[in-house]
Amino acid sequence: MKKPLLLIIIFFFISNCNLKPNIDHHGVHMLEIKNKKLIINENNRNDVIKILGPPSVTSSFDNDILFYIERKISTDKIYKLGKRNIIKNNVLMIEIDNRGILVKKTFFDLNEMNDLDISKRITEVDYQKTNFIYDFLSSMRQKINDPLGKRKRD
Repeated sequence: MKKPLLLIIIFFFISNCNLKPNIDHHGVHMLEIKNKKLIINENNRNDVIKILGPPSVTSSFDNDILFYIERKISTDKIYKLGKRNIIKNNVLMIEIDNRGILVKKTFFDLNEMNDLDISKRITEVDYQKTNFIYDFLSSMRQKINDPLGKRKRD
């Protein structure tokens, strides 16, 4: 009885193992190569959309700014418990003027990512319990909890 159960468990573990790393790809494929095809002051908005497709994010101020994102993530080996590694994290920022001509393009890759430090400081409470609002709300809470006033007070 124990051997068939053990064989079934081992079979499930082995069948779920994968020799190739699992790679998740999001955004525009081969963004770095497609970036080189774009020429400033020569291509227009339609050329950009034809080469790169629709943008991931669009922003419009004085000029239109289009953001194209490429992100590739893989999982590590089984002895690292499936930790995920970033292979590619590319962002292409394209600025198009009001006539539709490509004015500026900026390419950011994985090496230009910023590590953000999170502050460890704690915000302190600066109000006191003796103000009017606290007294009013505590009396309302007391009336809601004991509308007839018959509850024994401590």
